[in-house]
Amino acid sequence: MLWFFIALAGYFFLALTFILDKLILTKSVGKPVVYTFYSTIFMFGALLAWPFGVELLHGVDWWWAITSGVAFGFGLWTLYKAVKSGEASHINPLNGAIVTISTYALSFYFLSESLSSLQILGMAVLVCASLLLSLEKSRKHKGIHMGFVWAIVSGILFAVSHVSAKYLYDLYPFLTGFVWTRAATGFVGLFVLLFPSVRKTFKKKKTKEKPKTKAKRYAGAIVVATKVLGVVAVVLIQYAMAIGSVSLVVAMSGLQYALMFLLILFFTKFLPKIFKEYFTKRELVIEWVAILLVVVGSMLFVI
Repeated sequence: MLWFFIALAGYFFLALTFILDKLILTKSVGKPVVYTFYSTIFMFGALLAWPFGVELLHGVDWWWAITSGVAFGFGLWTLYKAVKSGEASHINPLNGAIVTISTYALSFYFLSESLSSLQILGMAVLVCASLLLSLEKSRKHKGIHMGFVWAIVSGILFAVSHVSAKYLYDLYPFLTGFVWTRAATGFVGLFVLLFPSVRKTFKKKKTKEKPKTKAKRYAGAIVVATKVLGVVAVVLIQYAMAIGSVSLVVAMSGLQYALMFLLILFFTKFLPKIFKEYFTKRELVIEWVAILLVVVGSMLFVI
């Protein structure tokens, strides 16, 4: 059960990361493609682990490493586009539900993974909880909008990435699979350099700027903190996938969204100037029910 607690820690850090991502996308960086560049280009840094026993891959395995890394990078881009246009507490749970369903389908077909009846029930409960958490009624949107479409596309891309990585983890030591799949994500950073909005970030602005808000003033520090938390979360979750079932680890994302919802409620109530989301009374009831389902679904994994 070590994989369960490692994944739990990873999802806690990921919940914090998603909240900071939303803060950056709405108050500092603005453009998802720009944030994608800074989130992916530094993935080449994974190659620094080369001296610690990273092996070369064989033949077609290079293709799966590149597929995993590139799918992960584009999954981030489409998720940032989704979060930019919707509420993080709704977009991310929908994304997680799609990741869970798609990962199970792909791992069953390509990796021949099988789950017990209780585990399948637990996964179904977590998917239902994630879908409940995704129901949105805000000042901008009511019901389905383009942000949900991007969240679905992102979920499928993340599933492709996870299953491809799990294939490599079954064949090579964890560090080898992790380094090559994460380094491949850097290619997405090179690709988005084709966008003028990304290249403009390297040029100094000559005109006088308006006084910066606190979020913009500390944007650099927030981005660094987000990337550090993100790296820790990804390492923990990927390692949990390597030693456990990829379908079950991904299904546990419901815990992440429950934690994220509680953190958002805390910020909205006590620190609204830093981060705030709009909730109706009906939404609060639905989301508390969803959190209860998350607890039940997660417990079914360890029975």
